[in-house]
Amino acid sequence: MTTQTGEPSFRQSVDLMFNRAAAMTDLSPGMKEKIRVCNSTYIVRFGVRLRGEVHTFTGYRSVHSEHMEPVKGGLRYAPNVHQDEVEALAALMTYKCALVETPFGGSKGGLCIDPRQYERDELEKITRRFAYELIKRDLINPSQNVPAPDMGTGEREMAVIADQYARMNTTDINARACVTGKPPHAGGIQGRVEATGRGVQYALQEFFRHPEDMAKAGFSTGLDGKRVIVQGLGNVGYHAALFLSQEDGCRITHVIERDGAIEDPEGLDIAALKDWIDRHGGVKDCPFGTYHPDGLRVLEAECDILIPAAIEGVINMHNANAIQAPLIIEAANGPVTAGADDILRQKGTVIIPDLYANAGGVTVSYFEWVKNLSHIRFGRMQRRQEESRHKLLVDELERLSRDSGVGWTLSPDFKDRYLRGAGELELVRSGLDDTMRAAYQSMREVWWGRDGVTDLRTAAFLVSIERVAASYEAKGI
Repeated sequence: MTTQTGEPSFRQSVDLMFNRAAAMTDLSPGMKEKIRVCNSTYIVRFGVRLRGEVHTFTGYRSVHSEHMEPVKGGLRYAPNVHQDEVEALAALMTYKCALVETPFGGSKGGLCIDPRQYERDELEKITRRFAYELIKRDLINPSQNVPAPDMGTGEREMAVIADQYARMNTTDINARACVTGKPPHAGGIQGRVEATGRGVQYALQEFFRHPEDMAKAGFSTGLDGKRVIVQGLGNVGYHAALFLSQEDGCRITHVIERDGAIEDPEGLDIAALKDWIDRHGGVKDCPFGTYHPDGLRVLEAECDILIPAAIEGVINMHNANAIQAPLIIEAANGPVTAGADDILRQKGTVIIPDLYANAGGVTVSYFEWVKNLSHIRFGRMQRRQEESRHKLLVDELERLSRDSGVGWTLSPDFKDRYLRGAGELELVRSGLDDTMRAAYQSMREVWWGRDGVTDLRTAAFLVSIERVAASYEAKGI
């Protein structure tokens, strides 16, 4: 369907971007169509007694592609969830998983609910019943379909789903692997909460390692000092902004929320701002900067990097011409419509696409799934052995210094850092960084080396489509 604004819907936008890339391959029309279409969508309606009344809820679980199994994708809770949105998100999950080489097909789910309208115990009852409806149809299963958090959900909901699955499958030794994004004490993994925002940071770091790529966006220097606008200070936007400001020297000059935007040209204190938003529900009356009531207009403000990190379609045909950022990184799913993408490419704006930029979540979810199947914490077997080997080297260096009379010593900070073996969090961050670097390289090779490819989004789709096609062909399809 076409929206009232005259633009394609979210699902149509994904298909248009897919078709543009697929037309550059030599795949048969039948194979292109097989990759493009959503395999199935299950709609469930269930009742839960709350506050003395029975409330009926509508939920969705879409499976876009089973070229690899299990299929993977988040569950979102939002009042405007609908089938087209869920199917578009499931398609993006297919391409995302293929791009970062996680062994999953694409899936997505949603529940039409505003979680802010319910108490914690009520949300648990709703989540448990929703999970029950999906589990009994194998739409949640460690080997078939593995959800994760998304908009409106988090560790608590994932822990409830895992518990419900275990109750219904009491002899499944791999029950914890039925869902990712759980809290660490319930089978989760260190670093999962921050993973998508951390992945955005790693994606930008990789982009700025290549002078030729920086030049495409008009940059000659690295991330330090870059002015950044972040739209949406939820889990993804918050962690991306926090890491970029604290570790890379970026200045977060604007943050856009649902009730407006806050500005400080010298750089906002992201941790303090997040605390204010959590306590007051928005940025209005925030004392840390200048308030702008029309938040979406701030997308058009002057900056170096724009990070849309909330919902789809915020950059569209109506505001794309006014966007001043030379570099956009899509931390959200589908924040740039297909029409806006055309306008921005013609302007020369560089876009780091969503199917790469926000793949940190599914990457670390993959690590959590592997951890649950292996039944052992990462680092448990090798950490102390690693420390012992490092200590041998440090002790030998210090002995040589004493015996030779040179008199130099290693700095305590170096010794502490070098002797410390990698635990689970360090290994997760290392694996995520390696994944984001490798995926960017695969895109970059196509961007710079393939005739007709002028943007990273088309390059990302091409890599993904050809990998999915190879999987189907290996199956004999």
